[in-house]
Amino acid sequence: MLLHFIFVIKESDLGKRDKEFEYVQQMSEFFKTWILKNFSKEFDVKSDVMITKKTSLFKILDTYQLLRDHRERGEGIYHFYLTHFRPFWTDCTCEGYHAENFGMSLWQIPKNDEDILYIAEKNCTTVSHEIAHELLRQLGNKKYVDLVHDVWTKHLFASLPFEQYGKNFKKTTDKPYFLTVDTSSFQ
Repeated sequence: MLLHFIFVIKESDLGKRDKEFEYVQQMSEFFKTWILKNFSKEFDVKSDVMITKKTSLFKILDTYQLLRDHRERGEGIYHFYLTHFRPFWTDCTCEGYHAENFGMSLWQIPKNDEDILYIAEKNCTTVSHEIAHELLRQLGNKKYVDLVHDVWTKHLFASLPFEQYGKNFKKTTDKPYFLTVDTSSFQ
């Protein structure tokens, strides 16, 4: 199966967010490894940019339009949209949304594009949250929403640390390059 990350940026940001897209490309390769290790599922990965143009208020890009884009690209592909807007509706506290073979999350822009820790804390963790929902669903776990939300709550309020990985995709206690939800309770 293919996991396709789509970095959604405004046309006015074209050329200004290249470092973030480089991270997205590395993150997509990281999640290929992370998914295999934690969910025993093999994915090919791809990442690209979707450019949005300024439009009227009535034609603004939203979750519905991304779902339509997902259907047009092929529902058998797992599309994950990293967007510059919050999902209109979500049951997740992390500014993300998931459905069958579909994920999206608000991509928070760092003040300094060299701040990898910020990107990992604010974005990579959210992506892992939404991917965990979908993969647990695919594996037939009926409590896939509650399981992930219970762990997320522990991360936010009970000092459960996020899993830390280095640039080499290996767990680390040093400076993390990627951060994910703790998957130990999903097994």
